[in-house]
Amino acid sequence: MQDKKLRNIAIIAHVDHGKTTLVDQLLKQSGVYRDNQTVTERVMDSNDLERERGITILAKNTSVRYKDVKINIVDTPGHADFGGEVERILKMVDGVLLLVDAFEGPMPQTRFVLQRALELEHKVIIVVNKVDRPDERAMEVTDEALELLLDLNATDEQLDSPIIYCSAKKGYAAYSVEGFKEAEKAGIPDMRPLLDTILDHIEAPEADVDSPVQILVSSIDYNEYVGRMAVGKIERGVLRQGQEVAVCDYHDETKVYKGKVSNIYQFEDLEKTAVQEAAAGNIVSFSGIEKITIGETVCEPSAVEPLPFVKISPPTIEMVFSVNDGPFAGKEGKYVTSRNLRDRLFRELLKDVSLEVRELNTDSFAVAGRGEMHLSILIETMRREGYEFLVGTPKVLYKDIDGRKCEPIERVVIDVPQESVGAVMEKMGPRKGELQSMNPIGSRIRLELLVPARGLLGYKNEFLTDTRGEGIMNSVFNGYEPYKGDIPTRTGGSLIAFETGEAVGYGLWNAQDRGILFIDPQTPVYAGMIVGVSPKSEDIVVNVCKKKHVTNTRASGSDEALRLTPPKRMSLEQSLEFIKNDELMEVTPKNIRLRKRILNHEERMKRRSKLEQY
Repeated sequence: MQDKKLRNIAIIAHVDHGKTTLVDQLLKQSGVYRDNQTVTERVMDSNDLERERGITILAKNTSVRYKDVKINIVDTPGHADFGGEVERILKMVDGVLLLVDAFEGPMPQTRFVLQRALELEHKVIIVVNKVDRPDERAMEVTDEALELLLDLNATDEQLDSPIIYCSAKKGYAAYSVEGFKEAEKAGIPDMRPLLDTILDHIEAPEADVDSPVQILVSSIDYNEYVGRMAVGKIERGVLRQGQEVAVCDYHDETKVYKGKVSNIYQFEDLEKTAVQEAAAGNIVSFSGIEKITIGETVCEPSAVEPLPFVKISPPTIEMVFSVNDGPFAGKEGKYVTSRNLRDRLFRELLKDVSLEVRELNTDSFAVAGRGEMHLSILIETMRREGYEFLVGTPKVLYKDIDGRKCEPIERVVIDVPQESVGAVMEKMGPRKGELQSMNPIGSRIRLELLVPARGLLGYKNEFLTDTRGEGIMNSVFNGYEPYKGDIPTRTGGSLIAFETGEAVGYGLWNAQDRGILFIDPQTPVYAGMIVGVSPKSEDIVVNVCKKKHVTNTRASGSDEALRLTPPKRMSLEQSLEFIKNDELMEVTPKNIRLRKRILNHEERMKRRSKLEQY
């Protein structure tokens, strides 16, 4: 039996192709907001970091009502580093909207999420978005999307997917490009063609209400009043408030424990509505089971049958988080102890299935994730929460396959102006990049390469410089291949502060001849702190706290104002890419500092001479 009054869909796409904006428009046109209500753009991106970066990090649930049918919508992340979110969310839905930018076309993450959807045999609706762009190439992009379906071995039914052309920002949708242009001329926003296609093409969920209840937990939420809340689709049966249940795990048959469902919530518009019971086919959130986690199945105690959980791709990059032991430790952070750090990292594991944490010793933890952005988002989130800690150099995780050392390989798509192709290819050579294809798109060139993950560490800034900020680079995990050999790292050395104190103009003026500085006058520094980068290969110690010697004689020109070059501001990602193996990034709520692992200059020199002897 099917629940004809219900549809469950996910919106999947590459980063920045307009998923969250599309959800905004569907909510707006389905009457969720009052006519005079002030509406926040990208309402689904509730996290501050999501708003600032313009990306979705966590999957969100909402629903709209159309023609007396409730459409549950899950807005998923588009960035490859948050693929763990996408993979498990697809288990909750019955169909997907594949959103593709009318200029960029299918990108690496489009392939990644679509492949997962096709494996689950989901029905697909292709939505070509941003058709109002002056450089749109909607018909070519449509062909590219169909070629991608063919490439991923889609079934005949999936190849026959309906296609909708729309502008999520302006609120127009149509069955053809000509129809879209006519709707745009008419000037009346209308998303009904898309909503009608969802009702016609996406099947209603199966609603076997007579069998014992079964729910796969696909996401975890937290509420300070009711504690941990599990989110999932009811596969069969009816879930009731106060019901006794058994929780089991597909990958561990011995792990079975009992619990009781306290509260049940359904997603209505942007709110969670408390209900007494919910039947099969519905996506619900429920509380009461304290230890429940992602991937577990909630069943009736008389019918313990775990559901298979979508395999999450393994982490590819690892960093070491440790307690801050520098001279400024504890001055700016609220949570500074190893216990604070440990509790926070293990709490993150409860909702992030792509993350792995290992305790190295009482003060250090190895944190592994899907990419630099994945881990930098965690660092920034903790920083804003008041945590203070040190982070080591990002390292890729190798695997032993058939006795051979193998490393993670990324499929990289680079979109650059024609004149920048030479510079990009020159840098990709030493980084062991293998060109797969090169295609012209308008006045730009699209390159597709397979590059070792470690070859991309620290490359983003160089890439933006080489392409004058006009290049677009995206990557997705492609698999493991035998070790490709040595890859050169940062050649420049660091400018290191000689003593603890406050940087002054005279000291910085003397130091700026040695390289590019990162700090201003009056910045507190300590011995061993990195204050700039040198073009030379070795590190240079500079005294940025040195004051001008005052005499009672005046010489021509000696009192002229010192001219300081503006310092280079390093973002969190740039800092992570910058640090070498003997350096650390100090993260506090107020500052991001770079420092040497060994702060004392003499000890550093002794350690270096010992290493050189070996």
